[in-house]
Amino acid sequence: MPKSMMKAAAAAPLDHSDDDVRVGLKAVLNILLKWQCSEAEKLALLGIKRSTLHKYQDDPASARATSDLAERVSYLLNIHHALRLLFSNPENVYGFVRLENRSAPFNGLTPMQFMQSGRCAALYEVFRHVDGLRGGQW
Repeated sequence: MPKSMMKAAAAAPLDHSDDDVRVGLKAVLNILLKWQCSEAEKLALLGIKRSTLHKYQDDPASARATSDLAERVSYLLNIHHALRLLFSNPENVYGFVRLENRSAPFNGLTPMQFMQSGRCAALYEVFRHVDGLRGGQW
């Protein structure tokens, strides 16, 4: 995973090279598999259409590295990174997004349900929450 993609997602992401976005997308697609995401969840999280998802899954290097995709990839990588720092066991790292959470901003939803709105802001809020749980010490 490129170091430039691991910057904290506290503000609008920095400009990333197309190659960084494509490498990050490949990692994100693997994370989404481990999160056991449905196709609909992948579409919402990545903000892309079904045909584009299938194309990217077959060949991540073919991804059109838009600023929106770069932002989403950055947030998803940062969520995963924060979860890996917070938890030592894979069940929690990959299962956290499926656990009901009563705290704000989730209010009884799972983080995955919250992120399924498809808004980049939802990805940012999940990152902020997970980062806050671990103390936010980047």
